Amino acid sequence: MDLEHYLWMVVVGFIIAFVLAFSVGANDVANSFGTAVGSGVVTLKQACILASIFETLGSMLLGAKVGETIRKGIIDVSLYNDTVPVLMAGEVSAMVGSAVWQLIASFLKLPISGTHCIVGSTIGFSMSPPGSSLLFCPA
Repeated sequence: MDLEHYLWMVVVGFIIAFVLAFSVGANDVANSFGTAVGSGVVTLKQACILASIFETLGSMLLGAKVGETIRKGIIDVSLYNDTVPVLMAGEVSAMVGSAVWQLIASFLKLPISGTHCIVGSTIGFSMSPPGSSLLFCPA
């Protein structure tokens, strides 16, 4: 299958992944360090430095396990062997939905879980069978 003309989806996915990482990181930092900063144990600057270090380490050390769980435990990617562009578009759509919802909820100061956002959006996209997808994927 020639996937060369789907490079734009990879680029868009990378940009959306950056926005998603920003929203997840901002939400995680508030959850992890809000009490410590509020009580004066650490300053806001110290919390940002510590969060940058440990959020990066966490994604590097545990990110592959999370990806494997989604790939094997939530969505059966083998169903998409013949329709890889549908899987690509579905995952990019899941990231867009998750990023938008997290940013809106964070802006409105609503309690939210980044994990529930991306897992829920992935489950939602995967509930539609690959052959009957409504996504536009030129052949």
